Amino acid sequence: MAPLTNLLPLLTLLTLLTTAFSTPIASPAPSPLPVVLWHGLGDRFDNDGLTDIADLLQVVHPRTKVHIVALGDDGTADQRASFFGSLTDQVSTVCDTLSSDPVFSSKTGPIDMLGFSQGGLFLRGLLETCPGIRVRSLVTFGSPHNGIADLPACGTWDLLCKGAQGALKGNKWSEWVQSNIVPAQYFRETDQETGLGSEAYLNGSGWLADVNNERDTKDEKYRGRLGSLERFVMYGFEEDQTLLPKETAWFAEVNATSGEVTGLRDRLMYAQDWLGLKVLDEKKALVFRMVKKAGHMDLTAKLLRKAFAEFFGPERELEEVPQEEVPQEEVPQEEEKQVSPWSALTNWRLQDVSLAGGDW
Repeated sequence: MAPLTNLLPLLTLLTLLTTAFSTPIASPAPSPLPVVLWHGLGDRFDNDGLTDIADLLQVVHPRTKVHIVALGDDGTADQRASFFGSLTDQVSTVCDTLSSDPVFSSKTGPIDMLGFSQGGLFLRGLLETCPGIRVRSLVTFGSPHNGIADLPACGTWDLLCKGAQGALKGNKWSEWVQSNIVPAQYFRETDQETGLGSEAYLNGSGWLADVNNERDTKDEKYRGRLGSLERFVMYGFEEDQTLLPKETAWFAEVNATSGEVTGLRDRLMYAQDWLGLKVLDEKKALVFRMVKKAGHMDLTAKLLRKAFAEFFGPERELEEVPQEEVPQEEVPQEEEKQVSPWSALTNWRLQDVSLAGGDW
């Protein structure tokens, strides 16, 4: 018989192996959902401010994959596309890009969306019309969901803005304008007696009347897709003088004659639920936020961090949130320069605020 001592190394090895296999292996942290970001009028995908925002997203939720929408081979072409082009074609192009991307396609899983100014409206249109993506949360900042009644004043040398404004003030309902001038395609004119879209708007609108389901024939797919969101968050800016009217950020209607504001919940589009907004509201998924004492796109890292932490990140059950106003802290100052207010985001950067630290 072999000495017992000869078995000790084998027993020791078996003990170590048993311990190793019985110790549970920690599961990797769940990955955050990818985020699609669409900028506003006059901005461009390669702007440092947008890169800062993408970086901030990855600080709040490490490993977040961010796709910044680009409608041109370079920044100049993308900036021009924010003024000129067919919105139907542009949204379709973005749909094709995301649907064929293994990270963002619905075949992989849900994604989140972040839109600034007109980019938020375009993301909503993308969500409604693109079957190749599945969206959990849509967060928009100062977006003209109910259209615009006018463009703000352009900067002295902002020729792109002036060109778009000139076309908008001309024959805005012509087929050419409604197929080529981006802001004209979400211009909205109302019948002051009924509060609904005017006949000229309903007949001539090249894009907004469709994605807002305002025509007699409603597209149930729009209602179903928007109503399937887990969260639709709309930030407005209390002192916004760029978005005309500013209440459009919350789907509100403003009477051009009296100035009377009709909130979303008092509108026919809500009562008849043309878009699924009532469905969202009833399941506590519709969130209205007001940034106090702030103009259009007066954003800070602190405000964005809170939004990113609350509405983005890994798949999880999102907590019920109040429809509260958000106090606005002091905005970083910048040198005075004459720019189109529509490209305000271009001139704001997060460099004055630490990305990794600071007060959340």
